[in-house]
Amino acid sequence: MSDRPYLRIATRRSPLAVAQGEMVRARLAAALGVDAAAAEEAFPILTFVTTGDRQQTGSLAEIGGKGLFVKEIEMALLTKEADIAVHSMKDLPAEMPTGLIQAATPPRDDPRDAFLSPGGGTLDDLPQGARVGTSSVRRAAQALRRRPDLSIVEMRGNVQTRLGKLEAGAADGTFLAEAGLVRLGRTDVVRRVLEPDVMLPALGQGVLCVQSREDDEAARAACGAINDVPTELATAAERAFVAALDGSCRTPMAGLAQVRGGKLHFEAQILTLDGKRAMRRERTIALHGRDHDDCLLDAIAAGAEMAQELAEEAGPLLVEMLSR
Repeated sequence: MSDRPYLRIATRRSPLAVAQGEMVRARLAAALGVDAAAAEEAFPILTFVTTGDRQQTGSLAEIGGKGLFVKEIEMALLTKEADIAVHSMKDLPAEMPTGLIQAATPPRDDPRDAFLSPGGGTLDDLPQGARVGTSSVRRAAQALRRRPDLSIVEMRGNVQTRLGKLEAGAADGTFLAEAGLVRLGRTDVVRRVLEPDVMLPALGQGVLCVQSREDDEAARAACGAINDVPTELATAAERAFVAALDGSCRTPMAGLAQVRGGKLHFEAQILTLDGKRAMRRERTIALHGRDHDDCLLDAIAAGAEMAQELAEEAGPLLVEMLSR
């Protein structure tokens, strides 16, 4: 093994998380010239059951938030049991533990939400008072803003679990991330993909974060080979927005940053839990002819400034909008 890279990849044990770990392994192998047949040995995947995976009852807001899905994996990095970790970006708390860094963001997959119902209809097709299953306050707030008559019921679990609950009649409809369905090869599932003007996605949705120890130069260099700069800039703006509002899974906030035509476009929103109030901001940053660090700093500044503007507009209502 001394003549080729060797990085142990930590991830959650769910089928989706393992699939994401395999995606990163394939990218590393291709970027670093490791033959596909040797990739499993060069980049072994270590799986962990997180606290969030073990606690399947109650909303995420009630049991502790996003960090429940990364704690054990980040500990594996800090104790050097693993060399890099693969997370869904939207699962990461706004701040990383001391000693860990975001080492790479591979190209973003589809950031949109998908709506699923037994009849294959849209959210608007549901009957009055229909039950929509979700554990996401973001999805719940946006659904209620569009359909205040709906009844939101708690629905947690991995993709297969939620598909099973929907089939069993636990709800009349639910939401899943389109990227997750595609990564799992579940394009057979009948669904309606929701455009951002219908449901603005979670900040970081569709993005993978490859994490490493800050002092591990070899891992950082390897991860740098699979970093996608447009995705890095977009998620920098999104995570700065979350950090400025102290956002968590308890917070009804949404947003999407995209690089198009040499510009970074970012739109973000905060809502009340019942969806009755919503505030939105947009920002565009020119990228052409500027170096990476300046663009990155401007993306971070844009995210933080938009958050501050929304906080000022919300005023005393912010306490309700950013439920903790």
